[in-house]
Amino acid sequence: VQLQASGGGLVQAGGSLRLSCAASGLTFSNYAMGWFRQAPGKEREFVATISRSGGSLYYADSVKGRFTISRDNAKNTVNLQMNSLKPEDTAVYYCATGRFMTVATTETRAMDYWGKGTLVTVSS
Repeated sequence: VQLQASGGGLVQAGGSLRLSCAASGLTFSNYAMGWFRQAPGKEREFVATISRSGGSLYYADSVKGRFTISRDNAKNTVNLQMNSLKPEDTAVYYCATGRFMTVATTETRAMDYWGKGTLVTVSS
């Protein structure tokens, strides 16, 4: 299984970025997917999850209303649209999934597969 995240970069506060994660080596539509992030000096944390069909979404309170997770099962991709970015959103963002993951799974220890991450830096 390979997960490759892309789309990170440097953006000013209030700006937007769109992250994408390309998955291979698995039957993508059989897996719920998630985005996590890790800021410098902090533990990795949950950002958003999406169900296998894309019909159910779940967000961390810190990003609710600003971030949108989506997926394209035909293209084996999961995306994270990030709007109204804040300096505290600065982190390395990872896509991940697990064999027993559901949309309600937010624990990092439940993930079996991780992408390499993409850095998002939000300047004030």
